[in-house]
Amino acid sequence: MAEATQQPIVVKRIKKGGGGAHGGAWKIAYADFVTAMMAFFLLMWLLGSTTEGDLKGISDYFQAPMKVSTQGGRGTGDATSVIPGGGNDLTKSVGQVANSDYDATKHRRQPKLLPADYEAIERARFEEAKRKLEALIEASPVLRPFAQQLLLDITSEGLRIQIVDEKNRPMFDSGGATLKSYTREILHAIAQPLNEVGNRISVSGHTDATPYAAGDRGFGNWELSADRANACRREIVTGGLAEERIARVVGLAATIPLKVDEPYDAINRRISIVLLNKRAEENLANAGRTLEVGREVPSTQELGKEAGSVPKPAPR
Repeated sequence: MAEATQQPIVVKRIKKGGGGAHGGAWKIAYADFVTAMMAFFLLMWLLGSTTEGDLKGISDYFQAPMKVSTQGGRGTGDATSVIPGGGNDLTKSVGQVANSDYDATKHRRQPKLLPADYEAIERARFEEAKRKLEALIEASPVLRPFAQQLLLDITSEGLRIQIVDEKNRPMFDSGGATLKSYTREILHAIAQPLNEVGNRISVSGHTDATPYAAGDRGFGNWELSADRANACRREIVTGGLAEERIARVVGLAATIPLKVDEPYDAINRRISIVLLNKRAEENLANAGRTLEVGREVPSTQELGKEAGSVPKPAPR
């Protein structure tokens, strides 16, 4: 009976882990820490060695990545990058493809424009400007009455606008450079349309072959045509044309008549305003820079007398 009531003896044995603190989990944590520190120091080194401009570019990219990628620049497909490959064309092994040569919509490089291509595009722009001016002349109550005196054409120099005299409707006072009121209105009306085209402008004055009274005493058709061209320059600038757009103002007297067979015709008295094309601008900019040493400088009558270069004598 005593044996039946005796409770069993339970022995509890605690099995120790055998170095739980020395397991492998801490190694993984330490490796992560070292990796993070390496990345941190690498970032510090990159920031310290990057120029201020590149840092701004990186900042701009994270603020507006699409804007930076479409505008181009270093690191976004720049051909000047020293990193081989990259850019939008992943098939390239040397350099990068400049964004300016890449059509994002067609995913292919666009060829650079050759000079002939540029001239064709420029001529198309002049054709469009000519059509707009013709439409303006037709629609404007100021210009429509003078449509027969406004001649528009495209020459080797660019888009030419000629304002010619009619027999009973001259542009200037007889024998002088004072503009008629309607001539000023014409120049004011065309100033703004000309200002919208980026090309520079040449202004030339022309007379007929009638000799100027007392021209042998220092003031003749050369001076008269130059003064008239300069008067038109002043008026067209007053009308809204930017002063820096004027590339040349010249008087050509009667050397280039509009009607060769009728040198005394009133239509030969005119002002010629030319929107210069790129080639004409370059030729004008280089004029006088390529004269050979010892070569005789062309005479004033060969090149045209620059506006205002010879003062008009005081009236007697």
